[in-house]
Amino acid sequence: MFFDRPDNGEGAVLVHIDFPEGADREDPREFDELVRSAGCAPLALITGTRSVPDARTYIGKGKLEEVREAVEFTEAELVLFNHALTPSQERNLEEELGCRILDRTGLILDIFAQRARTHEGKLQVELAQIQHQATRLVHGWSHLDRQKGGYGMRGTGETQSEADRRLLRDRIKTINKRLERVQGQRDQSRRARKRSSTPSVSIVGYTNAGKSTMFNTITNADVYAADQMFATLDPTLRRMPVAGLGEVVLVDTVGFIRHLPHKLVEAFKATLQETREADLLLHVIDGADDDRQANMEQVEIVLDELEALERPVLQVFNKIDLLPGQSPRIDRDESGLPWRVWVSAKNDQGMELVSQAIGELLSQTLFEEVLELTPKDGQLRSLLYAQQAVVNETVSENGNIMMDVRLEKDDLQRLLSRAGIPVERFIPQVKEHWQK
Repeated sequence: MFFDRPDNGEGAVLVHIDFPEGADREDPREFDELVRSAGCAPLALITGTRSVPDARTYIGKGKLEEVREAVEFTEAELVLFNHALTPSQERNLEEELGCRILDRTGLILDIFAQRARTHEGKLQVELAQIQHQATRLVHGWSHLDRQKGGYGMRGTGETQSEADRRLLRDRIKTINKRLERVQGQRDQSRRARKRSSTPSVSIVGYTNAGKSTMFNTITNADVYAADQMFATLDPTLRRMPVAGLGEVVLVDTVGFIRHLPHKLVEAFKATLQETREADLLLHVIDGADDDRQANMEQVEIVLDELEALERPVLQVFNKIDLLPGQSPRIDRDESGLPWRVWVSAKNDQGMELVSQAIGELLSQTLFEEVLELTPKDGQLRSLLYAQQAVVNETVSENGNIMMDVRLEKDDLQRLLSRAGIPVERFIPQVKEHWQK
C-alpha cells in the first residue's frame, strides 16, 4: 500500500507483520498514529504474516525484497518497524536496504524526545535513549583498530567501541545522579503534602485518551493537549477544590501504550512515583475506542510494573460525545461507592460528577474526628502537630485536650503505633471510623 508523498516530514516505509494471537501482536492503526505523531511521512505500508520472526532480518527474504522495492520506488530515507528488533536484526536490515532502520521502541523514544520540555523530562528521555542504543553501538566501530599505541604505549589498548561504551557508562552515571536529586525534591514535596494531609489524585490512562484535556477542564490549567499520542510527557501538578474535602492535588502524567519500553518505564520511575504513591488513580478511558478493553488491560500491566495496581481506582469513560445516546452519569458498586464516571472532557459534560466521585472516594480514606487526649498522650499530640493534622484544639473541663484532627487513616494508624497506643485501647470512635 502506497501513500501520496507529502510536502514535509521525513519519508518512511512502514513494516507491520501479523503473528498468531498472543502478547506480541501490535496494532497497525496505532502504528500509523505513532508515525504521524513522530512527524514522519508514511510513504508505503508493507504487511505480511509469519508464524515466528526471522532470526536474521525479522521479516525473511521474500518480504525483505518487497521492502527494498518500496524503498527504491518511494526514495524513502527511513524504514519503520512496528516491532522490537534486536541490534543484529537492525544492522542486517540497514546493510540490506541501505537506509536507516528504526523499530517500535526507537520510534516511541523519538516521540518522547520531541515532547520533553522540562530539564527532568529531557534527562529521563536521554537516559532511556542511551540505554536503548548502548547495545547497538557495540559493533558500530568494529572496523577500527586499537586507539592507543606508540613509544611507551604498546599493548592491547582500547578499541573505539570500548571507548564509546565507557563514555556511555559515564553519561548514564551523570544522568542518574541528576535524576536522584530531582527525585529527592519530589519526595520532599510529597512528604510536605502528606504532612498537610492533602490527598493526591493521579490521572493515568492509555495515550490519547483525553487525560490532559480533562486535567485542563477540571483545574482551569493550560497544559498542552492535542489529538496525538504522547502529547503530554512532563508531569503537571495543580490543586483543585473538592466539596466537603478541601483541596486535593491532581497530577497529569504521561500516557501508557502497549509494550511500553521497559527502559522507558525505568527512566521515568522518578516521575511515575507520583502515580505509585497517589491516594486515588483516575483511569481515563477513551469510551469511543473499539480497543478500549485491550487498552485498559495494557494500562493495568504498566501499573503492575510500577507497583501501583493496588491503589484505589476511579474509571472515567471519556468522549461520550462520540457515543450516541450516552449522557453523563456515575456508576456505583454494591456498596454505593462510585467506580465509573461517564463524561466528555472536551465539551465539559459531566465534569462536576468527576469531582463528586473523587470527594466520595477520598473521604473513605480520610479521618476527620475530634479526639480526646489525656496528659499521658503528649507524644501523640506532638506527632499530630508535626503531621500538621490539627485543625483546632480546646481543653475540656476535666483537663483533657479535645483535638479536631484531619489526616489519612493510614497516617493516623502509623502515629498511634509510634506513640505506642493501640487502636483498640484508644478512643472507640477511631476504631468505628476504621470500619466505615
